[in-house]
Amino acid sequence: MTIGKNLHTAEPIPEKALQDLTELMQSGDLFRYHAAQNAPVTLLEKEFAEMMGAKYAVAVASCSAALFLSLRALGLGDGDKVIIPGFTFAAVPSAVVHAGCEPVLVEVGENYRMDMDDFATKLTSDIKAVLVSHMRGHTSDMDTLKSACEQAGIPLIEDAAHSLGTTWNGQKIGTIGAVGCFSFQSYKLVNGGEGGIMITNDADIYAQAVIMSGAYENNWKKHQTDANIFAKYQNTLPLYNTRMSNLSAVVIRPQLAEVARRASDGLTNYEYLAAKLNQSEFVTVPDALTGEHRAPDSMQFNLNGFSDADATRFVQTCAGNGLNISIFGLQSENARVFWNWKFLKNLPELPKTRAMLMRACDLRLPAALKREHLDTLAEIILSSLASVKSSQQAAE
Repeated sequence: MTIGKNLHTAEPIPEKALQDLTELMQSGDLFRYHAAQNAPVTLLEKEFAEMMGAKYAVAVASCSAALFLSLRALGLGDGDKVIIPGFTFAAVPSAVVHAGCEPVLVEVGENYRMDMDDFATKLTSDIKAVLVSHMRGHTSDMDTLKSACEQAGIPLIEDAAHSLGTTWNGQKIGTIGAVGCFSFQSYKLVNGGEGGIMITNDADIYAQAVIMSGAYENNWKKHQTDANIFAKYQNTLPLYNTRMSNLSAVVIRPQLAEVARRASDGLTNYEYLAAKLNQSEFVTVPDALTGEHRAPDSMQFNLNGFSDADATRFVQTCAGNGLNISIFGLQSENARVFWNWKFLKNLPELPKTRAMLMRACDLRLPAALKREHLDTLAEIILSSLASVKSSQQAAE
């Protein structure tokens, strides 16, 4: 069996980007602030904000940088406690630490979303913000999170690195909290190689983020401006110089028109493969929450009734059939496993999250896959499951 498709290959960059890139290289204007106005990064910010229905956008070097700037622009630091889910990428707690805050980890259930009971327990009076990570595109209960944050009088930040194109009860993910942060890294829906962007409707958050991102002297005037707001922050904030370059923006901008199509194709592929896999008693692909309309570019599924040894054999059998699948908790170096975040002080134990990570499989699922690719994926996974289980039964 062969898939016939490299699951880690992104879609080609649109021809328009290649044309614009040639013009940019000939001009040599790679720094976002060289142009008096309408630099590619400036245009990207305008277009992305309009696409999301947000007032403001700030394009930066990565989603991690966007999260960091969001925390700082909200006035957080000096050991402030910030709730994050126990299942996310290491960059999320890293951004919290980088901002001078302390992450408070909340349990994540078998459906990869924040456990609302554990969240309620840990939302104590000393929590200053909630940073929900829609890890791998799985949306937590945003109604509960938003309501709880409003009652506590604290901001909600959305790490939507994996969730461009997702909606919650019709509202775009990334626009529900005070700030939404997105990624343009190559494995995301829009591929800039690297890059990130934050959106907000709050003018003060926006102005502070712009200056701290590296808008020194009067370069803030090349953003969407309100002189009174920007002027009060000029020379009062540190410059972290985490700007996006025009090179990245030129690659990203033409792909915005592809977001709706990629999101739709990704969801169609996901639901088709999920239906096939859920026919096996040995696999569970969790359902979306009520109100969640997903835009997946990967799939996660749980193994049922597998020991560590059986789970390892399953991964090995898939690899032997040409499919690389990982199980988060069985990889000693995996940066998405909370017990590997050894840079955190007083790392807690999260038994529910640990149990999930020890059986949760991770599979890239690009939107460009065709039906024949999906059929082959299902065949490899299901036959590998059957092979491992038959060996187990024979041994017994």
